[in-house]
Amino acid sequence: MFKYVSFKSFFDYSFSFLILILISPFILFVLIILLVDLNESPFFIQKRPGFKGKVFSLYKFKTMKTIFDIKGNLVSDNIRLTLIGKILRSLSIDELPQLFNILKGEMSFIGPRPLLSEYLPLYSVEQMKRHNVIPGISGYAQVNGRNLISWKEKFKLDLYYVENQSFFLDFKILILTFKNVFTASGINSDLNITMEKFNGEN
Repeated sequence: MFKYVSFKSFFDYSFSFLILILISPFILFVLIILLVDLNESPFFIQKRPGFKGKVFSLYKFKTMKTIFDIKGNLVSDNIRLTLIGKILRSLSIDELPQLFNILKGEMSFIGPRPLLSEYLPLYSVEQMKRHNVIPGISGYAQVNGRNLISWKEKFKLDLYYVENQSFFLDFKILILTFKNVFTASGINSDLNITMEKFNGEN
């Protein structure tokens, strides 16, 4: 296991660096489009817990405008989500900035998705084990339902990955991730589904 984890870290760093070089013109193009579309910062940055619960800044392309109601509260996601944002989400392009998180060693291509920091105190001892590996852009739960499955099932899939991490499992998840992106399986339906917040229940 230790040898594979070391190989995976080397692969993550090398491959993310290579991809960033190759797609840098495309990233610049997306940045320009978002600057025009949103008229604000094109990046969404949020604190998320990573390996061993260490908090880091997760990067994504912003897909929603910052719009407040008369009471100063953000309006619903459906109103703030732009057409460009929908396209970026449907193709998972909004996840591309996380390549910089991988380059910094904060994330991996494959691993449990980093959740909100506010959930940390709510985890059981068993659920906390999801932080025994580096979080990923895509994970076992993401290729098995994403927002369409319950929190209980998500944690079950995350913990299965933690206990069975291997080259073959990572390769399987990677293939399923590309399949889901190209077929839009389980992705388009997510655009109108906001996963209810985790409340600490098992």
